Amino acid sequence: MSSAEAPSPIRVLLVEDHDMVAEALQLALERAEGITVVGRARSRAEAVADARAHDPDVVLLDRRLPDGDALGVIAALGQDGARVLVLTGDATPAVAVQVAKAGGAGLLLKTSQLGVLESAVRDVAAGGVVFDPELLPAVFDRLTGRSPARGAELTARERETLDLLAEGATTDEIGRRLGVSRNTTRNHVQRVLEKLGARSKLEAVALARREGLIA
Repeated sequence: MSSAEAPSPIRVLLVEDHDMVAEALQLALERAEGITVVGRARSRAEAVADARAHDPDVVLLDRRLPDGDALGVIAALGQDGARVLVLTGDATPAVAVQVAKAGGAGLLLKTSQLGVLESAVRDVAAGGVVFDPELLPAVFDRLTGRSPARGAELTARERETLDLLAEGATTDEIGRRLGVSRNTTRNHVQRVLEKLGARSKLEAVALARREGLIA
């Protein structure tokens, strides 16, 4: 096949704020035939700007970035046709569901072998979706409503309470920040615990983190 007939390489935008990790990923991807890294961003804001500037086929997106949870920019990254593949250290069914609902094309653990990453990039670029097989049954159940996510019934005020609990705020501090009485705050906390099936504030925060309700 002549060079004129050769398919265009898969254009990858790498979004990763840790230099050593980014360099290893870039080196591995650029060694793969038919893949080229067109840019590297270190934050959500940079990722959105670079996606518009470089027109990638695939955005390899680290979930945890200095300016927040990257799941919130999946839609913006994909608005021009890029497919978004998320890298995370906590590939739980809840996080996988969030990725799917946001329009992401896949979720991989950061500990995945480089060969798995390369294959995932190719599959996603070709229009496929890539989730760990062990996550797929739970993802399907939650997306179809067969198994609602833990914490799905939390109200907006209860989610605020949960966020403050995760910050380590006391009951009095939560009340002051929400502008409610101590009794009302205690009721909010109790309902959070009940809806998460937790027996303590610490357990509630741990469960919420595992379910992807809080960062």
